Amino acid sequence: MNDDPIETRMQTRWVIAALLAIPLLDTLLLVPLASTIGFVPTVLLVVLTGLVGMLLVRAEGRHTLSKLQRKVATGGIPTNELLDGGLLIAAGAFLLTPGVVTDLIGFLLAIPVTRFPIRETTKRFVVKPYLEKQTGGFASGNVWVGGFPDDDVVNLDPENYGRPDDDNS
Repeated sequence: MNDDPIETRMQTRWVIAALLAIPLLDTLLLVPLASTIGFVPTVLLVVLTGLVGMLLVRAEGRHTLSKLQRKVATGGIPTNELLDGGLLIAAGAFLLTPGVVTDLIGFLLAIPVTRFPIRETTKRFVVKPYLEKQTGGFASGNVWVGGFPDDDVVNLDPENYGRPDDDNS
């Protein structure tokens, strides 16, 4: 991650733009849908998908909570379970927001088959870079262990062990 404030502002602008684009896209899809199938069926569809989605989020939340409790009881670190919990909270928020696009995003976050790749992508592109930045590489083990980077480097290859100045070649 870069500490550049301009890059951080640009990332924030993209997030805000995405959050504004979702309701706009929902509106642009709901109007033609309502004109095609009618106003009342569109409202019923949005309410039905919200209710079904909330039941799904509730069931998945209970399942995730029980997995988290088992993991903690056995002494494990519940990383995946905590990320799943966060994704389920986001799914609930998307499903409560009326609209077709928000319901689709909510269902993608709530269904385990689609939540798994989203969780892995979140770990790879959000969690790990954040931990790298906060710990200086200690979280993932990507630390310099051969002295200081600008220091004289020792070749640890068994065939050519020694300093690069040595004639061990």
